[in-house]
Amino acid sequence: MSLAEIRNVSVKMGIQEILHGVSLDVPKGAIVAVLGANGVGKTTLMRAISGVYKVASGEILLDGQPITNMASHKIVEQGVCQAPEGRQIFSNMSVRENLVLGGGTKGLGELDKVLTLFPVLKERMGQGAGSLSGGEQQMLCIARALMARPKLLLLDEPSLGLAPKLVALIFELVSRIREEGVSILIVEQNARAALKVADHAHVIDAGRIVLSGPSAELQSDPRIIEAYLGGHVA
Repeated sequence: MSLAEIRNVSVKMGIQEILHGVSLDVPKGAIVAVLGANGVGKTTLMRAISGVYKVASGEILLDGQPITNMASHKIVEQGVCQAPEGRQIFSNMSVRENLVLGGGTKGLGELDKVLTLFPVLKERMGQGAGSLSGGEQQMLCIARALMARPKLLLLDEPSLGLAPKLVALIFELVSRIREEGVSILIVEQNARAALKVADHAHVIDAGRIVLSGPSAELQSDPRIIEAYLGGHVA
C-alpha cells in the first residue's frame, strides 16, 4: 500500500520546466531513493512534495488524499516533513531550541524518542547548534524534522559534505528511523550508500525518471555501476 503517490508531476521555474511528468510511489514503511547528479531535479522534487515549489501539472497524494500545492505548514500537519539539503539549522540557537521549533504545535512529545535515536544531541542540548560538527548538524537537521511526528520523512542529500564514516552512521540512522514506522523518501548523489538502505530506487536525469527498480537489482545494473558506483560494486 502506498503512503505517498507522485503522479505525473511537472514543475516550472518561469518558462523553464524543471520536472517533466515525474511519477513514483513511497509504500508505507519503505525507504525509496531518488538518485542523480547535481542539478537534475532531485531537490525540486522534494520542494514540490513539501509545498515550497508550485506543481504546474500532476498531483501528489498522501494516504490517498491530495496535498498538491497545499501550503507548506499544512503539508507538515498532514505528516510530511523535510530535512533540507545543506542542513539549514538555526546556528545561532541551541540544539534544544532547534528541536523545540521542529515540534511546532505538536510540542515536545517526540523529544525522548528523538534523543534515543540521536544520543549525541542529548549531550549537547544547551550547546549552540552552529558549534556542532558537520555530522552532528546533519543529525540535528533530521532530528528536528522527526519532532513533528512525520508519516513521510523527506531527506535531501543527507550525506552531503560528510566523511565516509559519518555517511555510514547517517544511513544506519535512516534504517533505524524506518524501524520506528516512518516512511522515507531520500534524494542522494551518493548512490552506493542510498542503495544499501533503500527498498526501491529511481534515477532522475534532466527532470525525468529514466530508470526504476528494486535497489538490489539496481546495484548490479551495469548502467548504475558505470554512472554512479565507479565501475564496480562494493
